[in-house]
Amino acid sequence: MKRKLIALLVIIQSFVFNDINAQDLHRLAIGFLETLGPELREKTLYELSSEEREMFYYTPVYRKGSTLKEYTDEQKTAALALLRASISSEAYRKTQEIMELENILLVLENNPKMPDGTAKRDPLNYHFWIFGNPAQDQFWGWRFEGHHISLNFVASEGRLVSSTPFFLGSNPARVLEGEHKGHEILKKETDLGYAMVNSLTPEQLKVARFSDTAPADMFTSNHTDIAPLNHSGIKYSALLPEQQQAFKNLLQLYLDHYEAKFSKEFKKKIKKQGLDELTFAWAGSLERGEGHYYSIQGPSLLIEYDNTQNNNNHVHTVVRDLENDFGKDVLKEHYAHDHH
Repeated sequence: MKRKLIALLVIIQSFVFNDINAQDLHRLAIGFLETLGPELREKTLYELSSEEREMFYYTPVYRKGSTLKEYTDEQKTAALALLRASISSEAYRKTQEIMELENILLVLENNPKMPDGTAKRDPLNYHFWIFGNPAQDQFWGWRFEGHHISLNFVASEGRLVSSTPFFLGSNPARVLEGEHKGHEILKKETDLGYAMVNSLTPEQLKVARFSDTAPADMFTSNHTDIAPLNHSGIKYSALLPEQQQAFKNLLQLYLDHYEAKFSKEFKKKIKKQGLDELTFAWAGSLERGEGHYYSIQGPSLLIEYDNTQNNNNHVHTVVRDLENDFGKDVLKEHYAHDHH
């Protein structure tokens, strides 16, 4: 069973995507749909207004949509080409490695089952949805999701207009045994968080650290509608130059996960709202290996990182747009204009 899953995952990883342009997203989506037969197409295609579009989960639960394990090699190639064009190469690498962790959990948890008898840990149990008509002149969306991955997109006129929520997680955060011992998929997210908090003076830390105990998970969890968090932390404007650089290194790590043009626009939006309005907050221990949490907040941006589960070896990270999650803001403007 394990060998079969590994072999199938190797097939996925063997695909090479050259010169994939995010401006061709609608063509990639149409091409993917055209590879699907009637049954898979029905499972994959939803209305843009469907409630399913905002069903955001990162745990191993029952999901709709069609899955990699149902696809032929041609269908996998087309689906993953769409994914590869929507995110950065580094984010794509992380998604592939997160999927591979299911093989490790399969062994550690002795091949656990879902309530319906299907495998709980499966590196091919990752789902695709297309929402709406992926024509160039239409607003449409799509999602790639499974255990510890939830990537949500809205596109129009050949470009992404929303790429949040953007969730990546890792269990184990650091592989403790076996041939991959010591590997950490989200190592930079951890290291740069520590670099930021450890750059603070004792006085600054009193402002940034809102609790000695880290929360059990991210405050926003998988909530569809979110608001600014109650804890604020220390403002970017209150940092020394070298601390501001540590802050920017951490911020850029998350914003660079996106497709290049969307990343550039997202950064421009945050800069326009003012870097001085961004804050960094910490909870939990300052010692590695112990439970910890951090967030970055701004007028529209929210980033959360949490590592407390599984004996502090289980990381959750997410980027949310307080104004435009699931493309709500841009779609609201679009519908208002069309109605007018």
